[in-house]
Amino acid sequence: MIQLDAQLADRLAALALGHVARPWPYAPGHVLTGPADLVPPREVHPIFFGSFDWHSCVHAHWLLARLIRLYPDIPSSAFVRRHFDQAFTKEKVTIEAAWFERPANAGFERPYGWAWLLALAAELRADPSSAAWNEALGPLAAVITRRFAAWFPKADYPVRAGTRGNTAFALALAHDFARAAADEGFRRLIEEKALAWYLVDADCQAWEPSGDDFLSPALVEAELMRRVLGREEFLAWFAAFLPRLAAGEPAALLVPALVSDRKDGKIAHLDGLNLSRAWCWRSLAAALPSDARAVALEAAAAHLAASLPHLDADYAGAHWLATFALLAVDPGEGLKAPET
Repeated sequence: MIQLDAQLADRLAALALGHVARPWPYAPGHVLTGPADLVPPREVHPIFFGSFDWHSCVHAHWLLARLIRLYPDIPSSAFVRRHFDQAFTKEKVTIEAAWFERPANAGFERPYGWAWLLALAAELRADPSSAAWNEALGPLAAVITRRFAAWFPKADYPVRAGTRGNTAFALALAHDFARAAADEGFRRLIEEKALAWYLVDADCQAWEPSGDDFLSPALVEAELMRRVLGREEFLAWFAAFLPRLAAGEPAALLVPALVSDRKDGKIAHLDGLNLSRAWCWRSLAAALPSDARAVALEAAAAHLAASLPHLDADYAGAHWLATFALLAVDPGEGLKAPET
């Protein structure tokens, strides 16, 4: 299976550097409350104004932060560090945070963008050389953490879509942040909500993909539960959730999605589905018994091969796919077994 190395890391970094500061086209995704809100994105998002939309710009920064931590000497590293120096300042973070404090923006980027912001914060925490950037971003991460905590009590039902509303994916990233930040209160809130939403799920039918999925509702749920359950508890849960995996069922989870038009932004999502499935399968494989592990690793390799060559086929995918490619080739924490 393809692994992350310095050459691939530099390629992924170069792709992200090509769009993190590209202002147009841009999809703002917020509610306009009056003419005063009709301002260029850079005025309200002085850090995350590129990459077509806010969440893509956030996770492009996560990608860059992760790559320069893992490969500090790649050619792109100096460009990344200069960009971060001018991006992660107290003044710019204050403006970004103020946007979330507006009442009309209570649901802005919930939960997908929120989760990626916390993933970025967790990544900056992991690298001592990123301490200044992490400190600068801290107030925005605190705002997002409070937003999650305020949302959980009224979120009675999970969202099982294969797109940005998916709650399992968001909780998985938020859980990683809670652990990195040693925020035990936030971690408990996430785990309680994960168990309330997903613990009783069994015999998953995996009616996917839908036509614009970039996440597998089934696999991201399993990847969340791998994080929040102990090893034996997770194995019992997974055996009930996908009871016929060793026999190759449900087949829909094992076959890469067909991407018929990479210039169509919604259809191009399916490349992201293939890459995110590869990430989930590789992460899950580390925790599974040998028969299911073999199936998972074979599926991961097939999904990765189907979409890794197409990261920059068109800007419809080029502004975000590299992030999911990095997840797929370097699952990171996903390669560790669940806690006992």
